[in-house]
Order: sequence, then C-alpha cells, then structure tokens
Amino acid sequence: MKAWKEGDYRLQQVISNTRLAPGAFLLKFRKQFDFSAGQIVALGVSTDIEPRFYSIASSEEDELISVLYTEKPDGKLTPMLSMLNPGNPILVSKPFGAFTSFKSEPVFVAAGTGVAPFISALLSNKVRGATLIHGAPYPEYFYFSDYLSEKLGRNYIQCCSRCMPGSHYVGRVTSYLLQWDELDPNRNYYLCGSTEMVVETRSLLISRGVPPDRINAEIYF
Repeated sequence: MKAWKEGDYRLQQVISNTRLAPGAFLLKFRKQFDFSAGQIVALGVSTDIEPRFYSIASSEEDELISVLYTEKPDGKLTPMLSMLNPGNPILVSKPFGAFTSFKSEPVFVAAGTGVAPFISALLSNKVRGATLIHGAPYPEYFYFSDYLSEKLGRNYIQCCSRCMPGSHYVGRVTSYLLQWDELDPNRNYYLCGSTEMVVETRSLLISRGVPPDRINAEIYF
C-alpha cells in the first residue's frame, strides 16, 4: 500500500493520544476491522501524504486499536500525529501483514516500538512460554513494562543501552544475546526493530547455532 487510493481505509476519530515518554505516544481509535496479532495498519491525517505503517499493540478482542509510535521531528507524519487530540479525524487502513504465526515457547527480540506486535500476541493469548528481550535507551521506553513483568516474570529481559548499572542489563539486545547462557537453538526467534538491528541480531543468532528457518523478522513500523 503506497498510496491511500490503493488500500481499504476509513476515516475515524482519535479516542486518545497518550504521551508515554519523551517523543513516544500510544494512539487509540475504535476497531473497525478484525485483525490478527502481529499485523499492521497504515495511518495518516490526509490523503495527500503517503501512508505510514505501524504495528498494532492491542489484543484481538479489544474494542480499541492501540498503536505505539515515536515522533520524528523531520518526519512527514509523526509531528502531526503527536498533535492529535481526542475527537480529531485520522485515516486508518484495514489491517494487513503476515508476521502472525507464533510457535510455542518463542523468543521475542524487540527494539523500541518494535515490541508492539509481541504485546499484541501476548495480550491475545497467542503464545505460551514466551521470552521477551526488549532493548531501549532509557527505562521510560520500556513500554507496557508492568504488564510484561507480571505476565512473563524472569522471562522479561530489559536491555537498557544508556542506563546506569542496576535493575536492567546495561547494553544492547545483541550484547545480551551474545552472552545469554539460556539461548536455545531449538526455539523459534522473532525479531522486530530497525533494519540494522534485525540484520545484526539475525547474524548473531545464526553464529550461535540457530538455524535460519527458526528466525522470523519484521522491520518495525
């Protein structure tokens, strides 16, 4: 979907647009289409601006769709998204994407808002025995951390690249994976983050014996 005329979309109203951390927001609007955990939607404020894609971060059963996004000062859309208030109109596409098949006991590896599809899978009870390794620069960017701590316990691992030593692993997710004693080549790994993060993490997992067909990845939206 490169232009609004190419896709199925509707004009909706913003329900809430909550600032979670500096430059990071959780946008909510009513669900008009069913979706599968892991899918994405295109968002926009005008058909004159190309759609931008964002992973859904809510349960399949929720009445509202939640979208995590970070404001990019030089971006075409996110500065406008961050200014939206409840009741403002927003363009929303029908959900799409194939990053939806999660096998038992998966290892989710996410950077920043790349945690969104895994949040959706967990909230939708699509997986059992999951481990989530989440990377962020500062503690406030560990979105949904209270829920994840309760849901996953010790299997929720926070990798904080700019934190002082304390309750988090200090470093990037790749550094953690490089020395992770519990890394099991027989588990399935799901990656969501920037292109650089996904490529680097995939190469690292392969170097540690994980077969390529057990690594599934999506560049984050």
